[in-house]
Amino acid sequence: MKGQDEFLEDREDNQLCRCKWCNLKNKKYVDYHDREWGFPEYDDHNLFELLVLESFQAGLSWECVLNKREDFREAFDNFDLEKICGYDEEKIQKLMENRKIIRNRRKILATVNNAGIFRSIQQEYGSFSKYIWSFTCQKVIYEIGKASSELSDQISKDLKKRGMKFVGTTIVYAYLQSIGVIYSHEEECFLYKKE
Repeated sequence: MKGQDEFLEDREDNQLCRCKWCNLKNKKYVDYHDREWGFPEYDDHNLFELLVLESFQAGLSWECVLNKREDFREAFDNFDLEKICGYDEEKIQKLMENRKIIRNRRKILATVNNAGIFRSIQQEYGSFSKYIWSFTCQKVIYEIGKASSELSDQISKDLKKRGMKFVGTTIVYAYLQSIGVIYSHEEECFLYKKE
């Protein structure tokens, strides 16, 4: 990854081909595409943050959520799992009044609910990373042009069975792409690779 960062420091944004969905006019989006999306993630804190953000994306664009990422971090105590597990009605109301984030009560409540389930999965597997990567035996899946798959169906079903909300197969597929379980950089993209 360090080699990737060194390479990206020298990049000229408009000279590299990227995935078609990447808005080249949005530096946050370009940096997310170049440095984060599709790269294997194993840190539970980052895995939780991305799961929360993906759940807020439901019905919206990822760019909209990404633009508010820093505001989400501030509002949700930097995605501190233990703090979020303890959110009460007063904190939820405070979030509902925060104009900097997406103020959807169902999604906020789902975040609190999902935090508790995320923690229980950590306790069961040793880490959420071990859980999520166990579905592919720690292997990256290379595929392009899909919005869901048998893998996302399976994980979605398991997370719902455990009680998670806003984890339908399309959200889970996007999540798996974001954390690098599924690698989906397009053929024209400078980050494309088959395996």
